[in-house]
Amino acid sequence: MSQPTPATGVVMNVASEPGFHCKLEHGPSGTKITTEAPKDNGGTGMSFSPTDLVGAALASCALTTMALAASREGIPFGDARARVEKRMTPPPRRIGELVLEIDMPAGLSSAHRARLEEVAHGCPVTRSLHPDVKIPLTFRYPDEAR
Repeated sequence: MSQPTPATGVVMNVASEPGFHCKLEHGPSGTKITTEAPKDNGGTGMSFSPTDLVGAALASCALTTMALAASREGIPFGDARARVEKRMTPPPRRIGELVLEIDMPAGLSSAHRARLEEVAHGCPVTRSLHPDVKIPLTFRYPDEAR
């Protein structure tokens, strides 16, 4: 099996705006999103903060890498959902913990569960975060008693 070639860089453009806002544009697609300073740091809390996007990136990366692995390895992978809670440290502010809960699809064998959990724990965002950031990760399966 051949290894994928490394991806080329992706350009994203960011423009600062009044009121602690930024407009972000994904170069290849033109998709736009905005960020704002969080409420506890002078913003209104009406949009994602930059550190919120880190948490969202972690959750979406875990789901995406599991779906990719499932597709490559012939593992049935239906609806999965994630919830992430970002917890900041006291000053100096930084992300201290990203609590990630993943609701997995039903019907996965124990071997498939183990494989997909391994993939989620090693997703690129997880590997990119500083080791001081705690990332407790819980997997929930609908066919297990809670």
